[in-house]
Amino acid sequence: PFPAFGLYTNNIFFMAVPPVKNMRVCFIGHRTIKKSEELFLLLKETIYSLIKQGATTFLFGSMSEFDDLSWEVVTDLKKEFPYIKRVYVRSSFQDISYSYEKYLHRFYEETYFPPKLAKAGKYSYVERNFEMINESSYCIFYYNEKHALSLTRKSGTKIALEYAKKKSKQIINVYKTEKIKQKNDTQ
Repeated sequence: PFPAFGLYTNNIFFMAVPPVKNMRVCFIGHRTIKKSEELFLLLKETIYSLIKQGATTFLFGSMSEFDDLSWEVVTDLKKEFPYIKRVYVRSSFQDISYSYEKYLHRFYEETYFPPKLAKAGKYSYVERNFEMINESSYCIFYYNEKHALSLTRKSGTKIALEYAKKKSKQIINVYKTEKIKQKNDTQ
C-alpha cells in the first residue's frame, strides 16, 4: 500500500519502507518552553530513533509550544519517511465543519475527538492527554519540575507524566535529557 522511496549513498540504494509494526508516539509538554537548536536536534534524534524502531503514528495535542516544536520535527522527518502520520487529537470541537477538517488536513493526516471527552468539561485537555497516552507505546515529554512547582495550579504535564508512569508507558523526558546533554557539553 505504500510506495517505495529510497536514496543512493556511496552507490548503495537504501529503501525507505514502513516498518512492520505501527508504533504510536505522543507528545506532551508545558505550554511554554525554552526553544533552542539543541532541543530541536535532540527531539529530532529521539523521533528518528523511534521511527527506526517502528514508530509510524505521532499524536499531537494543541495547547503547548512543545506540541508545536514536536510537530515541526515530525514534519521535517516526514520528508525522509513519507509514510509516517501526524494525528491531531482534539480536546474540543467534537463536531467540526468540513472546511475546518479540510484546514486541519493541511497539517495532519488525521484528526479525531475521543468520544469520552464530550462530558469532560474544562478538564478535556487532561482527558485528551490520557487518551493519547493510552494509545501510545512511547510518550515524549518536556517536563521541568521547577516550572511545575512554580504554578499556582497542578501542572497538566505533571498529571499526564504521573498517568503515563502508572500505565507503565515508555517515557522520554527531553527536558531532562537536554539538561544532561548541556551539562556534559560544558565539561
